Amino acid sequence: MRLGKTAVVLGGSAAGLCAAGALAGHFDRVLVLERDELPAGAEHRRGVPQSKHPHFLLNSGRRAIGALFPGFEDDLIAAGGLHLMPSMDAAYLDGEGWSARKRGSMTMVYGSRILIERVLRDKVRELANVVVREGVTVTGLTTRDGGVTGVDFTAATGDEHVDADFVVDALGRGSSVGDWLAAAGWPRPEVQTLDAKVTYTSRWYELPARRPASWWWRHLVIMPTPDKGEHPAEHEFLVNFFPIEGNRVIACMGSWGLEMPRTPDTFVETARRVRTPLFAAAMDRCEPVSEVHLTRSTGNKWRRYDRLRTPPAGLVFVGDSICAFNPFYAQGISSAAASALLLRDHLARAGRLDPGFSARFLAAQRKLLRVPWRLAMARDQGYACAVGTEQLPEWRRRIVAAVSAPAFSLIVGAAREYDVVDEHFAKVFNLDESLGEMMRNPRVLAGLVRYRVRAALGRHRVPFGFDPQAEPPATDYSPGARESTATTAAAR
Repeated sequence: MRLGKTAVVLGGSAAGLCAAGALAGHFDRVLVLERDELPAGAEHRRGVPQSKHPHFLLNSGRRAIGALFPGFEDDLIAAGGLHLMPSMDAAYLDGEGWSARKRGSMTMVYGSRILIERVLRDKVRELANVVVREGVTVTGLTTRDGGVTGVDFTAATGDEHVDADFVVDALGRGSSVGDWLAAAGWPRPEVQTLDAKVTYTSRWYELPARRPASWWWRHLVIMPTPDKGEHPAEHEFLVNFFPIEGNRVIACMGSWGLEMPRTPDTFVETARRVRTPLFAAAMDRCEPVSEVHLTRSTGNKWRRYDRLRTPPAGLVFVGDSICAFNPFYAQGISSAAASALLLRDHLARAGRLDPGFSARFLAAQRKLLRVPWRLAMARDQGYACAVGTEQLPEWRRRIVAAVSAPAFSLIVGAAREYDVVDEHFAKVFNLDESLGEMMRNPRVLAGLVRYRVRAALGRHRVPFGFDPQAEPPATDYSPGARESTATTAAAR
């Protein structure tokens, strides 16, 4: 059902493209205004500096984008994306050592941000009523009678204006929409912030034509050390050797509140001091194909437009323009896609765009965003370097810092041994369930208690803590796998 003639999307990144897909079925024309000249292929561009770092596409994001653009996942894999099971295809260093390799309930599609956006752009181009204007800069909004009625922008040919029945702000962290609304008489929204001083640095590599026999893994993950004694600063890093399309990987190191390397030489030197020699050894076998890329703009920021007494009619927000997360937690694209899908559902039920539509959508979006926001807060609030409106009093911060890591290790350990914990932990990681919902599940709680008791007695079902100085074990510890291997060996 058509709700109006023209809808305008401000920004043509992943959030804006998903929004265009949500709007296409409800307006005669959808106009996407993008500052950059968009590449035809999977290439970096100025407006997405974070494209040089790893991007996970969580299950909730995969489903949301697939609902907006049927066939998206198949197209992404056909273009080179990798459909993997992390528990079988990733070597995971957590706690004191390597985790066991075993089948789990979670799969993921790996690929670069530039590939994800290229496939999204291709899907948008299939929509006959969507037009993407490139190389334009949005300069303001026009308003009347409590609502947004149009968009001003500048193109190569000069200043332009377009009347709009509906506008979506997808301009990202640096969006000026709040300033334009304030100039038009709306109060500025409350802004919740927490910046845990996360910095991460990445370099792209080409994998060797023949992988070493010991590389059963495709993805290498090194979590920060739980050691509270003296140790190298590099042991505090979160490290990824992240597989992408084209037989390439992104080597990435990140930290909370620590200085990170900026040059190729210091990048390689620093990599040799992380918790396992495997990371640097893997880099040594690969060919670097980029410079070192560093990012500091990583704070959590939620512009609370949902708390305005009367939000502007005809305007909604998706992606970082309303809620930006610490990129470590891989929530950005998936949350933006989920917001776009929520928008499509609300438009389908609306019948018409009455003045209360934006307020109803913002209220529903608030529930959606609470899940990733609380997950980000659960970890970032424990760091002494964190600052912002959500910074905790020191006594509470110390409690969070003391409790969060052991609680996470308990959940990860129980997930190794109990399918119900693994299933729900995967749902939390993929934003399909809140942490609170998981911890209220009686079966999950029972699994955590059983694991804790068995751990105290030294009766683990699945081994863990393998020597981080050695290669991660290739053994498949999935139920039945060892029995099958033993039977085969006996038959020989």
